Amino acid sequence: MTALREFGSNVKNLPKAIWRSIVRHGAPTSDRARSQTVFHNFFLHVHAPRVHPHSLRPTTTWGLGLALVAELILLTATGILLMVYYTPSTTLAYDSIKDIQFVVPTGRLIRNIHRWTAHMMVATVILHMARVFYTAAYKGARQFNWLIGMVLFVLTLGLSFTGYLLPWDQLAYWAVTIGANIAASPNELADALALPEIFYLGDIQKELLLGASSVGQGALTRFYLLHVMVLPMTMAACIGVHIWRIRKDGGMARPEGGRSLAGKGVDSAKVEGAGPSADTGKSFGLMALVSGRTAHTGRNPEVTLPVWPYLLRAELLVFMIVLAIALILGICFDAPLTELANPNVPENPAKAPWYFLGLQEIVSYSAFVGGILLPGIVVLGLALIPYLDREKEPSGVWFSGKKGKRVALKSLVFGTICGIASVAIPVKYGWLRSWYPDIGQIWVMLINPGTILTMLYAGWSLWVMKRSNSTRMAAIALFTCFLAGFVILTVVGTYFRGPNWAFYWSPADWPVH
Repeated sequence: MTALREFGSNVKNLPKAIWRSIVRHGAPTSDRARSQTVFHNFFLHVHAPRVHPHSLRPTTTWGLGLALVAELILLTATGILLMVYYTPSTTLAYDSIKDIQFVVPTGRLIRNIHRWTAHMMVATVILHMARVFYTAAYKGARQFNWLIGMVLFVLTLGLSFTGYLLPWDQLAYWAVTIGANIAASPNELADALALPEIFYLGDIQKELLLGASSVGQGALTRFYLLHVMVLPMTMAACIGVHIWRIRKDGGMARPEGGRSLAGKGVDSAKVEGAGPSADTGKSFGLMALVSGRTAHTGRNPEVTLPVWPYLLRAELLVFMIVLAIALILGICFDAPLTELANPNVPENPAKAPWYFLGLQEIVSYSAFVGGILLPGIVVLGLALIPYLDREKEPSGVWFSGKKGKRVALKSLVFGTICGIASVAIPVKYGWLRSWYPDIGQIWVMLINPGTILTMLYAGWSLWVMKRSNSTRMAAIALFTCFLAGFVILTVVGTYFRGPNWAFYWSPADWPVH
């Protein structure tokens, strides 16, 4: 064949040659082809070739991890579109948001979707943490991945909070001002202890956060950079490690041995891709056969299903549900946009984002205790759970059985009663400052509803540990109490706190300005 004729043949077969260079396997009609589909695709390679049917049950994970990935993808896409029209300048930011809202075609919908998906992501990450905790999916080799999950939780809050300032309206300005004052709250402790000026670290923290002593262009530039570059890149790296560790730790947590297809009432002979492969080619490769125990030892491919199409269909379903919810919220509700930020006209009430309102309830007594000390203790305690609760028990079982369910229910009641009391008593009878006007601030910091509530929850957890002789039951009790307290304080801060952070049964009772 002449070179010219060969060249013509190559041109003729060009589309087929390009396709074969991209897709190096045949149609996914056998176990081997399905595995190769995953092995040879960059976006699918984060999956294992096969998945246990127990992991496909909706009640195993409720799809919360998949929902978080879907929400992040949606936020990234809408965020890039918003960046095209947004200008991070104190003189232009508000007008650019108004242009997006009222001038840019579909701009209102894109902004609404971005705003509500961000709130959805915060709620979902909290639910995801609760699911992982209550199914004991942090035990054994998964300890480190729980730490990565805690980092992702903090990054999610950071992403949402840094985006809060970007509209540069009154709501955003004063919410971030609250956050900046919390950053400066170590000064409260130094002042209460009469420490030398060198210990007044709050001003340094505030300046690092804002780039100045007050919220202005420096703060907007920092928050914009964090929101669109630093935090997303850090989150992408952590998500990669998080998913990688899930694979290395044996996939989704489940009871020892999981359930076979027969245990689900499924005839493996009738399920395409289940059971032994009819293909004589290799589907799995082993570098060596060794003795020992790993997450994969004893796992039989005959009781698993191929990721393609079973898991991929579930992922697509979750993504469609997330997208549908975001679209419905974006169409029905507009993202808030108040007046242009004005440092001379404080918002009253000035409220933080909803996920920080529980802290704001405690901050009203002590900025340092409510904004730094107690949140730090809670985050550190959550991070150390896998290292403090090391009881040998199957993971993947909700509440570790009936005993755990009873403990969780009792703790929910106890945590709710204490949470309500922590608000009702100060509202009805006042607190230390109203009883003893000249009392030192150090006593207000040490003895306030937040610290008492924390000690009550810790005491309840220790009592459960003593009664049950189980660190796992104590962990369930403590986690459930804090979850109940978080919900109660968030609801109170959202619906029952009005001007000057006073308690009102309804916004209709607010004083008329």
